[in-house]
Amino acid sequence: MNKIAGNLLRWYPKHARLLPWRKDADPYHVWVAEIMLQQTRVETVIPYYQRWMKRFPSLASLARASQQEVLKIWEGLGYYSRARNLHRAAQMVIQEHQGIIPTTVAELLHLPGIGRSTAGAITSISFDRDEPILDGNVKRVLARLMNFKKPVNEPVSQKKLWQMAIALLPKGRAGVFNQALMELGETICLPRKPLCPQCPLKNNCTSFEKGLQEQRPVRKVKPKIPHYEVAAAVISRSGKYLLTRRPEGKLLAGMWEFPGGKLEPGETLPEGLKRELHEELNIHVEVKDCFGVYPHGYTHFTVRVHALICRIITGRLQPREGQALAWLSPHEFEHYPMGKVDRLIARQVARHVSESV
Repeated sequence: MNKIAGNLLRWYPKHARLLPWRKDADPYHVWVAEIMLQQTRVETVIPYYQRWMKRFPSLASLARASQQEVLKIWEGLGYYSRARNLHRAAQMVIQEHQGIIPTTVAELLHLPGIGRSTAGAITSISFDRDEPILDGNVKRVLARLMNFKKPVNEPVSQKKLWQMAIALLPKGRAGVFNQALMELGETICLPRKPLCPQCPLKNNCTSFEKGLQEQRPVRKVKPKIPHYEVAAAVISRSGKYLLTRRPEGKLLAGMWEFPGGKLEPGETLPEGLKRELHEELNIHVEVKDCFGVYPHGYTHFTVRVHALICRIITGRLQPREGQALAWLSPHEFEHYPMGKVDRLIARQVARHVSESV
């Protein structure tokens, strides 16, 4: 066994956190945790994982659920394609694998939402296969250990990092080693100000030896992400409010929202909202007061959503692209999955209605 693997395997049993998905090596539990942990910290994931397992304790219960219920349980965790893919993959396992989660990387890669690293985690932890992983934490650890000088988010670098991960893998101990690598990256080898004096690999780390640990990993500078101004309509009728469901294939697919969209260059908020509502729903509206402003950031762009109170003047509601719509009372809002901004608007509407009574 190489020195790095040996040092890490001696450190891990003493320092591993007691996390809910580490109680056993059930592949369904490992799978859900790995999907939730993509681009999300452990502390954030724990309550979502517990809520998920309470509602979907088995793969079969997840496969039987509706997409709307799955999205509602996932709500707040972000990156909703992860939930949709997990739901579809569960149904595929039931239909194509007799409900038994595949045990090899090759088979797992055919399921939506599972990449090589997630497949490696499931097969090594649950099925004792000698498979490597390369999530964000592991990339950082490896880049520092080897003082990797090239940007880690380039394809050529990815290939070399995979080679490093394979070379370090201790045969027969891959599952524990992979968990130890992830734990080290999450608790010690931090993105900023790594806790090098506490690291079991400090004597094996070339970046630490050279004093370059805070300059690694190197990342290719990303271009500035665009910003959009967005208008959303708060339309009421007989105490109920109009919401539409996002169509498949779009950002936040399946989630419910207050209708509207991005402004085009030169448009005012009322102009843009009137155009969007006519294009999307075939209605003409009168735009009244501003209800609230909600800034929010996504992975590839930022928005500032302006919620505006509107009244339908003419037109019969005919959603484009066939997406569903609903008139909901404020107490019904919590039963429908929404993105962060629309949930904020919905809760402000509910408070406003409650205070007006």
